[in-house]
Amino acid sequence: MEALIWILLPGFTAVASGLLAWFIMQSRMEVALAQQREHLAETRGALDAEKSALGASLDTALRAAEAVAKCEALEHFMDELRVEQRHYTRENRMLTHNRKSLVLQERMYFRNLPLSDWIEHEITVEEGADVGRLVQDMTIFDKGVVSIADGSRAKKQLA
Repeated sequence: MEALIWILLPGFTAVASGLLAWFIMQSRMEVALAQQREHLAETRGALDAEKSALGASLDTALRAAEAVAKCEALEHFMDELRVEQRHYTRENRMLTHNRKSLVLQERMYFRNLPLSDWIEHEITVEEGADVGRLVQDMTIFDKGVVSIADGSRAKKQLA
């Protein structure tokens, strides 16, 4: 029996040592896995926080860019609008009465496309009145006026 104990004792010790080493390595692996999971959770949290901050700033930047683009498009459109103006004087002669009036015509254009028909105003002019001043005071549109005379002068300068 003593020989059997001496034979089984080293085997039992080897199995016990193997089990002990396995349990120790298993606990070390669980600790390492827990540390990796903790690091992964921190990294994911930081990534999610950065993504949400980036997403919010990206949305804000996109909205700002859209607003700027709309504003620039409106300004570009408004720059393309122009008003053409022409005027002349008309004299109505009746039997005893001469009536002199200023006829002012204006039309709005987008580039070279007319947006409206000629809008005509007739203003009675008294003797000695400044016709140029009346024309400036009676414009319908607030935008800078392009007179037909100015257009013909510009064409002559370009030629």
